[in-house]
Amino acid sequence: MLARRSMMKAGLTTAVAGLLGGASRPPGKDQPNILFILADDLGFADLGCFGRDDFATPALDALAAGGLAMHRSYANSSVCSPTRLALMTGQYQYRLPAGLDEPLGVNPALGLSDAVMTLPDMLKRAGYATSLVGKWHLGGLPQYGPRKSGYDRFFGIYEGGADYFAHGMTIRGKFKHDLWENETEIHRTGYLTDLITERCVEELGLFSQTSSPFFLSAHYTAPHWPWEGPEDEDVANRIRDSFHYDGGSDAVYAAMVRSLDRGVGQLLAALKANGQADNTIVIFTSDNGGERFSKVWPLRGMKGELLEGGIRVPTLLRWPGRIAAGTRSDLVQITMDWVPTLLAAAGIVEDDCPALDGHNLLPALLNASIGPDRMLFWRHKAQDQCAALAGKIKYLSLGGHEFLFDVEADPREVANLKTADPASFARLKAAFEGWNSKMLPYQPSNFSYELRGKGNLAGY
Repeated sequence: MLARRSMMKAGLTTAVAGLLGGASRPPGKDQPNILFILADDLGFADLGCFGRDDFATPALDALAAGGLAMHRSYANSSVCSPTRLALMTGQYQYRLPAGLDEPLGVNPALGLSDAVMTLPDMLKRAGYATSLVGKWHLGGLPQYGPRKSGYDRFFGIYEGGADYFAHGMTIRGKFKHDLWENETEIHRTGYLTDLITERCVEELGLFSQTSSPFFLSAHYTAPHWPWEGPEDEDVANRIRDSFHYDGGSDAVYAAMVRSLDRGVGQLLAALKANGQADNTIVIFTSDNGGERFSKVWPLRGMKGELLEGGIRVPTLLRWPGRIAAGTRSDLVQITMDWVPTLLAAAGIVEDDCPALDGHNLLPALLNASIGPDRMLFWRHKAQDQCAALAGKIKYLSLGGHEFLFDVEADPREVANLKTADPASFARLKAAFEGWNSKMLPYQPSNFSYELRGKGNLAGY
């Protein structure tokens, strides 16, 4: 099963080339451009259109007004790099060693192998130009990197986070710079969120000069720690350690999210100015639930937890002429679904794709339906957490205690239905155990938050 699911590039070359009519099929006029915007540690209710009322996010609210707001959207993990692995592969991240929680911070030998077929790989074979701007976090040089996994160009950071002004991390007193142009280390002056936005605008300009459709991954680091707003360079100079647990405030967090919102506004303005807006799918989401200053109401929990606040994320989708403007969806969806969905949008038939765990959402999205009930699964070694979701019913095991919740009627997960509905409890628990038996087991050397003694605020 693992060999079949690993999507080795060599084995797919003939099949994909046959599907596309050659290794470099000329792009068709019906192929949409794709702008995928990924925030880092953004909470479910951190946007005005999702409930934030103490600061404004006008650009993202406008994006929602022009498209679809998805309120039952889930991240593949409650922490960063596993979700990013799922976004690249369309699989449960637990099928690959690099996806077992957050091993990348302590095991540099792990990463996304260039032998694994990825979303940018497959889009590139379909005639797309591809770029990643922002955070990679799927393994470092020389063995791993965006350009080994399907991107034509890369500008950003390889690690899990970076100081917004120094563009690197200070851990236990040692600073490591981390800003790159492809595989070349570079130095720039400026706030990292702004640098990412500026480069994305440049990329959109370059794409406008070609006839090929494009796939631009705009992976912001905001609002991930360290807690620094655009005006906080003096604060940054005083931070002794990038983990920085004594720092931040609601005001600083608001400034970070507002800078992210302004950046998204600039990307949308560039699409319009370049004449690209009408034929571009724009997706905005987060890699996991929010951190300490995030708003997740009416949910409970945060990054690092499998409560809804740790895995449910705000998601926006705009596709002019295909997705009705100003609509809301309660379609249950997870990060890895974007792979088959975007492949389908690009004209690649799902039946001819590699085996994927994600589902093609396109039929449900275009028909504004919520789709059939499906099972989703999570696990997280920290605090011995696991979860299974079937529609509105969720099984959760947390720290040795088991629960059953109706997350539609009880989004705060406080009424344990374990004894009231024993049949559903047994069904979801058994489904989780069956699914888990097909995933890679945790190994003693796998990264665990407890090993750092930091609880759910540690790591990436």
